[in-house]
Amino acid sequence: MLLNRRGVGHSLADIADNAGTMNAQALVTHRGGCHCGAVAFEVDAPARIEVQECNCSICAMTGFLHLIVPASRFRLLRGADALETYTFNTGTARHLFCRRCGIKSFYVPRSNPDGYSVNLRCLDRSTIEHVEVTRFDGQDWERSAASLAHLSRDDAP
Repeated sequence: MLLNRRGVGHSLADIADNAGTMNAQALVTHRGGCHCGAVAFEVDAPARIEVQECNCSICAMTGFLHLIVPASRFRLLRGADALETYTFNTGTARHLFCRRCGIKSFYVPRSNPDGYSVNLRCLDRSTIEHVEVTRFDGQDWERSAASLAHLSRDDAP
């Protein structure tokens, strides 16, 4: 039993239920896709988004801003047949891009193979209230990767 400032007690189960409700209410559905429109998806995430700007070789070249989400919060609406896959290094990350326009609007990251990384730049801005960019040291990936692991869990914000 935990007591708040007023001395009212709450069980841990009540607190967890309330936190889950608040997190579920805080999520909005963002729509996104590639440049030509062949690929379209939805992702559930807060309206106030934190993304990672990675300095690894591929992210630095493409300008990808990572919104990492659990797989359960990502829905491909169309374009599975338009996607091509590029892999390199360990082959764990599956870089998916539209074969028609070449845009990588989302992919399965090496850091979070149980989720998706959506490119903020490929989302419709109408559902985004605020963006905070955090730098991620992808050039020292082995040392830095653990800081992202929690983002693809279903209880992630």
